[in-house]
Amino acid sequence: MQPNIKNMSEPVKPYYQEGSKKEQVGKMFDNIAPNYDLLNRLLSAGIDVYWRKKAIAKLKSKQPKVILDVATGTGDVAIEMVKQLKPDKIVGLDLANEMLEVGRKKIKKRELDQIIEMVQGDSENLPFQDNTFDAVTVAFGVRNFENLEQGLSEMHRVLKPGGQVVVLEFSKPKMPPFKQLYNFYFKNILPVVGRITSKDPKAYSYLYESVQAFPDGVRFEKILEKTGFKCTHTTALTLGICSIYYAEK
Repeated sequence: MQPNIKNMSEPVKPYYQEGSKKEQVGKMFDNIAPNYDLLNRLLSAGIDVYWRKKAIAKLKSKQPKVILDVATGTGDVAIEMVKQLKPDKIVGLDLANEMLEVGRKKIKKRELDQIIEMVQGDSENLPFQDNTFDAVTVAFGVRNFENLEQGLSEMHRVLKPGGQVVVLEFSKPKMPPFKQLYNFYFKNILPVVGRITSKDPKAYSYLYESVQAFPDGVRFEKILEKTGFKCTHTTALTLGICSIYYAEK
């Protein structure tokens, strides 16, 4: 039986209950925070590390010095940016404080807390002035926005003119038979493993449903352009499992 996939005007929520998508997503990530990094490595066979490295490399041409990482989670993107880009300052922002706490411990252990600041906040109402950052990144976060255009508009607002945005997000493979095999794994196997190993049995079913609802590829490029970005282009990774979207202000 196919899940009831809603379109982006009726957002997919983790729990199918009262309350905004924003509230439910924050609760979900607080619930899975203790096991989040381990599950990412296991369920992706470690390839998510490669994806993040490829996404961050898109920023190397301009060497941004002040960077905002939206939906930073436990800080993996921020930590990798220090290695690749050597910026002066990174602000990692996320709704889920439990995720941020895990990230703060990782950052302190690596003695990066003078460079990376972890802040609880709303991606659709960023607590920063206009034209603050040289670059903004989001890894596996935009499909969780309650209002996608509002979140992208906020990212555009806080970017300096000429600033870069890089979005890493799951997409839908199109090449058979890989498409069918991947969808079977994503829909049937991954949620079962997630239920067994996570404190939140719904989280990994939501992952599949939210990816199906997300307007990937050219459709997402058009939304970036609608919210003010230019020079957009997409790089598909691993036969289209995920994509890197690059744009400039």
